[in-house]
Amino acid sequence: MTDKQVVLAFSGGLDTSFCVPWLIEQGYQVTTLFVDTGGVDSAERDYIRQRAEQLGAQRHVAIDGSDELWDEIVVPLVQARGLYQDQYPLLCSDRYLIVRKALELCDEIGTQYFAHGCTGMGNDQVRFDLTVRSLGDYQVIAPIREIQRDGVAVREVEKRYLAERGFSVRDKTSTYTINENLLGVTISGAEIDRFEPPGPDTWELTRPREEWPVEPLELKLHLEQGVVTRMEGYEHGGALLLAELNRRLGAYGVGRGIYTGDTNVGLKGHIVFEAPGLMALYTAQRALEEATCTRHQNAFKPTAARQWADLVYQGFFYEPLKRDLEAYLRSSQLQVTGAVTLQTLGGSVHAIAIDSPHLLQGKATYAQSADWSVTEAEGFIRLLGQSSSLWKAVNG
Repeated sequence: MTDKQVVLAFSGGLDTSFCVPWLIEQGYQVTTLFVDTGGVDSAERDYIRQRAEQLGAQRHVAIDGSDELWDEIVVPLVQARGLYQDQYPLLCSDRYLIVRKALELCDEIGTQYFAHGCTGMGNDQVRFDLTVRSLGDYQVIAPIREIQRDGVAVREVEKRYLAERGFSVRDKTSTYTINENLLGVTISGAEIDRFEPPGPDTWELTRPREEWPVEPLELKLHLEQGVVTRMEGYEHGGALLLAELNRRLGAYGVGRGIYTGDTNVGLKGHIVFEAPGLMALYTAQRALEEATCTRHQNAFKPTAARQWADLVYQGFFYEPLKRDLEAYLRSSQLQVTGAVTLQTLGGSVHAIAIDSPHLLQGKATYAQSADWSVTEAEGFIRLLGQSSSLWKAVNG
């Protein structure tokens, strides 16, 4: 019996399932950790526990991380409206919470060994490894990277390895890599990796057009300093509110996306994602921010937000610059308080009404009434265009 203890971040999918017997055969006692960051029901949590035990884990630990995910990730994510390359809503952000919780468990059981199921070809390995290095003195074990040293077709090797030891593999996880959490779902693999149209079974949270309800859906969200605090007609906030938005808006097909991104390792990543609730929060926050912040604030904010999104996507969650940017983002949201009514007819969601004591409306209404004279307007137009007019006068 070995006394080498290792904590494995475990989801029950193909990659982390492979890791359990592989680590045991390398002489480790394996503690699997499932950090529930939303997106799974009680039946799935039971399956993950049973799967870990079946594979030979000495101990399985499950932690509910949904509230911490809301506080540490969703709040700054919405304040920034973080979109990597202006498209991807950073559904990968829960990885940082998973790693931190795993390292806390390492400290609890007295080991420096932490394992994950990331491949040597993707972005998650960077997020996992950089987070470990930022948080302490631990040793990372990455079984999937180890078998990739031989240049093998990894998924086929994993399936064969498990089958030889009597372990079955779920049909869908043998085809796709599925990452689901409170923020939404990211899916890759098979035809998606080949830049082909995703199959109808790809989607998890959102319904196809033929199943959308006939009646429009309206939701009134209340925000305080850029953060949605409640929804009228629903008693919960935080993580439970986001889960409810996923359910309601997913029924209308809101939040589907397909994008190609530049990965950390220099490849093009082609993925399918679904984020119905997060897209609703983004829409409400943007509508209120644009109505309550100055022109210059609204012009500069995307610059800081883009830098923040790049850091989070690339693995620099604990980079000091990210903390500095978040201080600015919090300051930029001080007047972003009020209520926004959202509406969907299916497929997309729009802000149709805004109410706030901080609306920058004054006594004028765009294109209808003004509190300045016609003479003032004509003078303003002349000065605004003076540089262009002078160029024409000088150069003909």
